[in-house]
Amino acid sequence: MKARFLAGSTALVLGAAALAGCSAGGSGGSGDSGDGNVTMTLWQNSTTGEGQQFWKNAAADFTKANPKVTIKVQSIQNEDLDGKLQTALNSGDAPDIFLQRGGGKMAAMVAAGQLMDLTGKVDSTVQKELGEAALGADSLDDKLYAMPLTIQPGGFFYSQDLFKQAGITETPASIDDLSAAVDKLKGIGVAPIALGAKAAWPAAHWYYFFALRECDSKVLEKATTDKDFSDKCWIKAGEDLQKFSDTKPYNEGFLTTEPQQGAGSSAGLVANHKAAMELMGAWDAGVIADLTPDKKPLPDLGWFPFPEISGGKGEPGSILGGVDGYSCSVNAPKECVDFLNFVATAEQQTKYYQAFHTLPANSTAQESVTEPFLQSIRDAVNSAPFVSQWLDTLYGQNVGNALNVGVVDMLAGKGDPDSIVQSVADAAKKA
Repeated sequence: MKARFLAGSTALVLGAAALAGCSAGGSGGSGDSGDGNVTMTLWQNSTTGEGQQFWKNAAADFTKANPKVTIKVQSIQNEDLDGKLQTALNSGDAPDIFLQRGGGKMAAMVAAGQLMDLTGKVDSTVQKELGEAALGADSLDDKLYAMPLTIQPGGFFYSQDLFKQAGITETPASIDDLSAAVDKLKGIGVAPIALGAKAAWPAAHWYYFFALRECDSKVLEKATTDKDFSDKCWIKAGEDLQKFSDTKPYNEGFLTTEPQQGAGSSAGLVANHKAAMELMGAWDAGVIADLTPDKKPLPDLGWFPFPEISGGKGEPGSILGGVDGYSCSVNAPKECVDFLNFVATAEQQTKYYQAFHTLPANSTAQESVTEPFLQSIRDAVNSAPFVSQWLDTLYGQNVGNALNVGVVDMLAGKGDPDSIVQSVADAAKKA
């Protein structure tokens, strides 16, 4: 990763320590038993298939090399993880190791004193292979608070077979191209675009990308500290989304469709060739693989970046997405750091890529990537002039939730571009 990465700011959450309750004072009942044996809990969001098995295997392999350390892996549904984690952190009974989204959400945990400072504790080889950009994405004020494991840029995952059947010979480079592709796909009787809006955030991804195209990167960056959403680009992004959505490009019943659970979810529709494409983060390939009839990767899966728009102030080629990492709670045993260094090695990162079918953060492990769509994702990130975290992650939980709900309300006919921005501005005042 060589791009400039906008990851968040502690200034976003001044006073968060007072608002968030007590800092983590425990570690889920785990820790040093007094006889030298250590038990740690790990919370991750892969509940089925190869991803869940990766974590079980990694924990077992680490224990084999460190017999006095036991890691209890707990799988928590993605949509439930943030809420449960915040409750655990605030109660002082946090898991020792847990998935870290980054951005404003991580900044709030830092301000509340809930995370272990990992600065200077990363193995030298791991540090070199991860690189400054990936490590910087999980840092605040030059201090590291999570170990980056995967780069998760967003874009369109699509069926090459359905595109070919519809006569689409090139992936859309502009919104007009995307609209033309939608019309052709309707002609062959499939849903052009799968959208699982029941969870809100997949629908909001559309707004995020239009904002990335309409807004200067300095506007996005400035909002992390002053929470000012008065620039007209925020309204324009909503207007772009509203105009595109009025063409009815999504699957029937998209407002009540789950994003990642079952054959009827948005990922499931792509996995079973009921829909041609889905706008989603890079984890989508692994989710789709779990939902195909044979539980194997979709053989005709392709990827292309969100199209450009004319007249926008965003830097062409800019991309949205996270660097998902894992944090240690502030009172976790020191062996937590050892485990994070272990799972960030090239060997484990290669296994991570093979299990999740996504892009590992470790540059040496990236050399193992063979799928053309993942190579496209890797190249898009490495050549991007600007990479921003997902906006709900970037701006913190209050603003993020308001943004996500506002977008869904507009798509449901209960709001408009102005109401999205107003709800975000109101939430920012309470943050």
